[in-house]
Amino acid sequence: MIQIDALPAFNDNYIWLLQDTARKRCAVVDPGDAQPVLDWLAEHGDWQLSDILITHHHNDHVGGVKQLKSATGARVYGPAAENIPARDVALNDNDRVSVLDLEFRIIAVPGHTLGHIAYYHERTPAPLLFCGDTLFAAGCGRLFEGTPAQMHASLSRLAALPDTTLIYCTHEYTLSNLRFAQAVEPHNPQVTQRFADVTRLRNDNRITLPSNLALEKATNPFLRTGETSVKEKVDERTDRSNPDPTSVFAGLRAWKDTF
Repeated sequence: MIQIDALPAFNDNYIWLLQDTARKRCAVVDPGDAQPVLDWLAEHGDWQLSDILITHHHNDHVGGVKQLKSATGARVYGPAAENIPARDVALNDNDRVSVLDLEFRIIAVPGHTLGHIAYYHERTPAPLLFCGDTLFAAGCGRLFEGTPAQMHASLSRLAALPDTTLIYCTHEYTLSNLRFAQAVEPHNPQVTQRFADVTRLRNDNRITLPSNLALEKATNPFLRTGETSVKEKVDERTDRSNPDPTSVFAGLRAWKDTF
């Protein structure tokens, strides 16, 4: 049985910690800072860090990799198309890797960066998706390297996964993302309810993750570019008719960048 916990890092990052409790082995996803992981290992004595999974090359996701590998000998997985420090295994779209006896399928999700990947483990009833800075709770990543068309295609690919998929992204952006979702769909009752729920969680300094894909499809404007209400709002903002979901997405992302 795998237990998953979040190790906070920096201002709003989460390092995901996967724990094989039977064998006292663990893996981490996107350790931008080594110290939270080293502190956890020190507190848990005889646990071994066996694997490090990287989604993309930004420093707040890879900054702790070399130190952790040096300290533990952990095996480092990362996208083949990006420069990942101390990487042992270079991963491409549809590759499969076994980590803590979980088989992960690699999904290429360019947009935030060109080589960004996600790790997907298909299980019932709730598959696991570690998606870095591509799909956020109620939002998506900025387009630092890719195009709107690439990011929309990446999000559409993730949206095709089972609705019960648990979304493990790497930033606590949910509340600010929902403020934007309210601006896009002020009459969406599910957005209103989620905003209230998340506000209570954050007031108690509690984590809002993981999300799930069904909730994202109901409340995340970047997964709702085919909805008439979203298109109409983007048309109003851009002062033109956006003829397809990709152009609606481009208008949404540009709006969010200055929101």
